This record gives sequence, structure tokens and C-alpha cells, in this order.
Amino acid sequence: MAKKVGITTNYAIAYAAKACDVDVIAAYPITPQTAVVEKLSEFVANGELDAEYVPVESEHSALSACIGASVAGARAFTATSSQGLALMHEILHIASGMRLPIVMSIANRSLSAPISIWADQSDVMNARDAGWILFFASSAQEAYDQVILGYKICEHPDVLLPALVNYDGYILSHTVEPVVLEDDEEVRRFVPKNTQRLKLDVDNPMTFGPVGPPDWYYEFKYQQVLAMEKAKEVILRAFDEFEKAFGRKYVPLEGYRVEDAEVVVATSGSFVGTAMYVVDKLREKGFKVGLLKVTVLRPFFADLAKKLLAGKKVVGAIDRAISFGAPMGGPLAMELASAFYNEPERPLIADYIMGIGQRDVKPEDIEYAFKKMLEYAKTGKVEKPVEYVGVRV
Repeated sequence: MAKKVGITTNYAIAYAAKACDVDVIAAYPITPQTAVVEKLSEFVANGELDAEYVPVESEHSALSACIGASVAGARAFTATSSQGLALMHEILHIASGMRLPIVMSIANRSLSAPISIWADQSDVMNARDAGWILFFASSAQEAYDQVILGYKICEHPDVLLPALVNYDGYILSHTVEPVVLEDDEEVRRFVPKNTQRLKLDVDNPMTFGPVGPPDWYYEFKYQQVLAMEKAKEVILRAFDEFEKAFGRKYVPLEGYRVEDAEVVVATSGSFVGTAMYVVDKLREKGFKVGLLKVTVLRPFFADLAKKLLAGKKVVGAIDRAISFGAPMGGPLAMELASAFYNEPERPLIADYIMGIGQRDVKPEDIEYAFKKMLEYAKTGKVEKPVEYVGVRV
């Protein structure tokens, strides 16, 4: 029976992995995700979860262990953050290239140097082209649900790609929120294990991850392109099925008060709640502003973005990562600019970099972005395509 409890997002992730009846957990600690694998170790030790718990010597080894487990047909899970994800980078491409439906949670954290244990999204944005499906949670409940949805989507035979469930370190990872924990048996009915996929079998030998010579490597990569495209339909269907099963509705990109908005800002993660508050505040003052909440970044639902943002004068991104040397400054702004590039009528695009290294972001900072965009809507020109809000210069 479902029950509502107050837990951190880290614990919510662990409960979701348990509910999904994962077979193998590869564990290596790194701030601020350590509590995820610690809680899973408790579930295994006290008999609540029948799984192989594998303590490893590094994050590189953690994902490598998941690959070994997944290629043998097991449902594999791990968690990491920041430098840990960076250390895994080689293996990220191997997991997606071998079409392994691993789910991994990321408590998003800044990358060194200088050393930072605080939150931003620079870690995952470094991995956005590694062939993984990318989810972003703005609450503990969403993080819990996205782990479940991750296995539902990734194990689909038309997809067979791994997924990252992202949530902001500390701001979400260590914050206690009310979370509805679904009955484990109900979750397992929703995500039955895909026992039909190709896997290592001593009775039917096959090779995984062989050398890909020029005659064939391109075709393997193109299969990943097709899988990511097919994932869009699978994601939408899984979201619908999830709502029917558990009552919570998700969409890849969600508009908040966008219908009559002149300007819309797009963002993800823990910024969403603050941005919604600012939208409501500015609406009370008569400003036509709206919000685009990004739940799925890969695959990017460009057609949905264009539908939701059609007719808007200015679209802004609040990015929590920097693409050094890029014209737009941040990854989300570049996604939006790319989506609209070939459209005959397209909005102006502005980018606002905030919260790097967990620099405090206040409602006034987001309000500043909206007001600048409203100015651009009047003049028809973006004076500053990229602004680094809150930085000392």
C-alpha cells in the first residue's frame, strides 16, 4: 500500500531502486550522493532487497560493474556526482554504445578546479552527448518517480539506452520533503523486467562490445540515433501509463502560464519552484511572463518546445552550467536556439547563467532576467545574449 513519508531526495532515490527490485548495485561514495548507496546497503543487509551489493574502488569501476551486470541480463543501478561522473565518462559511452538499460542517479555538483562540493549542473552537461536519456527532477517525489520511469523506458526493446536521473546536490539531495512511496509490488508490476533482451548466455554465446571497424562503426552509432528518436514515443507512453497507475502526471517539457505570455524562461531542477513563484508575482503586477519546465533534456522534444513557445517574443534560459567559449553561454540556451533555428518566425533567445558553484539565487535574480527579456520584447533586440547573474566582476 502506498504511504507518504518525509525523506530526503537521496533516500527517495534508494527507495525507488528498491521498489524496482534491482539485481545489482555498484556502490562508491561521493558527496552529495553517498546516502543513496548507504541506504541501499541497509535494504540489502536487512533482507528488504535481494540484490548483489558491490562496493568498488572508484566510480569508473562502479559503472563498469553495472555494465557487466547488465550485459548478463541483470537490472543494474548506481549513483554518483561531479568528479565521479567525470571519472566515468569513458564508460558512459560504452554503456550506451552497448545498449544497456542502466539507471544511474546524479546528485548534481560542480566540477573542480577549484574544488567545490556544491551544486550546479556542470557535471551532467559534460555528459549530455554520451547517449544517455537525461531526466531532471525538481522535487524528491519527481526523483523517486523518474527512477521508476527510467527502467520502464530504458528496458523497452525500441530503446535499450541508459538513463541519468538528475537532482541538485544539497538543495534537493539533503532536503526532506513529503514523498509518496508506492507499494513495491505495484511498482514491480509497472516495471516488469525485460527478460527477452540480448544478454550473455553460456548456452547461446555471443559477443558484446567488439571492435567496430570503419565498415560498421558508423551504423552502430546511427542505431543509437534511432533509439533516441524512438525513445520520445516510449517516454510519452510511459508517462501516460504512470499517470494511470499512480496518479502523477509528467510531460517532457511543461509550460506554466505560457498561453498568453510574451516572454518565457526555461529552466530545470530546483530553480523551477522559485521561477514559478516569480512568474506568479510578476503576473500579479500585470507582466505577461511564463515558465518552461524541462523534465527531459535528452532526447530533446524540440517540436513540443516550439508548440509551447509559439508566438513568444523572447525565450530565455536559466542555465546552471557554462559551455566555455560557446556563443550562448549555457547548454539549455543552445538547445532552445537550435530548436528554433530553421523556423521562419522565431523568438529572440537570451541566456542567464546563475547558481554556479551553488551561488545563492534569489527570486530577485530570476525577476531581473524576466524584466530584461520584457525590455528586449519591446525593442526587438537582445542587447546581452548572455548574462552571468550574481557574479562579482
